[in-house]
Amino acid sequence: MKHYEYFNTLLPQLTANREGPVASPITPSAAFGYASAQEAEAIFAGETPKPVYARMGNPTGGKLEHALARMEGGAGAVVTSSGMGAIAMVLTAFLESGDRVLCVGGFFGGTYGMMKETMPRFGIEATFCDVDDFETIEKALEEGVKAVLVESVGNPNLRLPDIRRIGVLCDRFRALFVVDNTLTPLIQQPLKMGADIVVYSTTKIISGHSAALGGAAVFRGLKEEEKLTDAKFSAIHPILKKGKGALMMVLKKRAMRDFGMSANAFASFLTMVGLETLALRTERVNRSVERVAQLLHDAGVKVRHPSLEHHEHHLRYEALFEDGCGPLLTLDCGTKERAFAFLNETKLLTQTANIGDNRTLGLHMASTIYRDFEEEERRMLGITPGLVRLSVGLETPLALAEDMIGAWGKSSG
Repeated sequence: MKHYEYFNTLLPQLTANREGPVASPITPSAAFGYASAQEAEAIFAGETPKPVYARMGNPTGGKLEHALARMEGGAGAVVTSSGMGAIAMVLTAFLESGDRVLCVGGFFGGTYGMMKETMPRFGIEATFCDVDDFETIEKALEEGVKAVLVESVGNPNLRLPDIRRIGVLCDRFRALFVVDNTLTPLIQQPLKMGADIVVYSTTKIISGHSAALGGAAVFRGLKEEEKLTDAKFSAIHPILKKGKGALMMVLKKRAMRDFGMSANAFASFLTMVGLETLALRTERVNRSVERVAQLLHDAGVKVRHPSLEHHEHHLRYEALFEDGCGPLLTLDCGTKERAFAFLNETKLLTQTANIGDNRTLGLHMASTIYRDFEEEERRMLGITPGLVRLSVGLETPLALAEDMIGAWGKSSG
């Protein structure tokens, strides 16, 4: 990554103060006083950049929003209580009953469940297709799909989308393009690749320490030839007239104000603590993942990662993901019983549903996150009976590989 040094300088500067308390102050207040009735009116009208009420944002969260927007090259950001909160905020802000969403690629279980079960209860239909099924993508867009949702790297199927190509199609057919970039902060910058909104679970890599639940949506600025002026987005047209900060107003007034998925101050503070070292951790982890994957493969472990030549997207990985694709790799142990034995034999893995931690994490997918899914759904999402998802941390790659190879051998006995 050509810009690691840039981010190593930028991020610590954005989250700290050069005068007074160096660490960002935590503002735990739920309510904020207004100097006058006139100021109150101006704040509610969005003419004065002061907090309205904590459900609509907090000064500590505001500092994190500024840092994330700078990091992503966006016009602004809104932080939320969780990554799912960020996705829910975007969908409920821009979509209405009768709208269609195209979900491209494999999805984290929570996102899939939301799109498959929850959003249809509110009249929003989701269609699913593979990352390489451009015929279906283009046909759906021609038929009036209002938004396209994709993960920068499929979690946990590790299939890689061509974000630029999908972005071009979304622009042509004037559809909102939302990219979940949770696995690849800094590595991929979707706003520069055609996305309109980038969402994160900041709980994961951005924080890195499993101490702060949070999410974020980072959005681009409005353009002269703005696709959101299309008739399908007529409900937000009055807000678009607000200009530069219009998309923040769309997210906050049409979703956060009414659903309350706002971030709390302490979580925002802890997220900034992690953000300061994001570039250092990202560089190390993505080098380590490739090394661990290769060592496991050479030892005969059934490992899956795009850096390995047998992966179906290996060439795309080399062309579009030169700095890696995040901390994940998977093992197929064949059966649930062997997966359990493997996980229980390891000494360095923490078994948890989180990913992107400073520690290496592991979890059997079919018996946990995807346990309530139908067999056909699991198959579509790449969830085999013995699939174990691993999230590589900061430990020495050789030590991780030796631990896993030993556990693999013992689990086959």
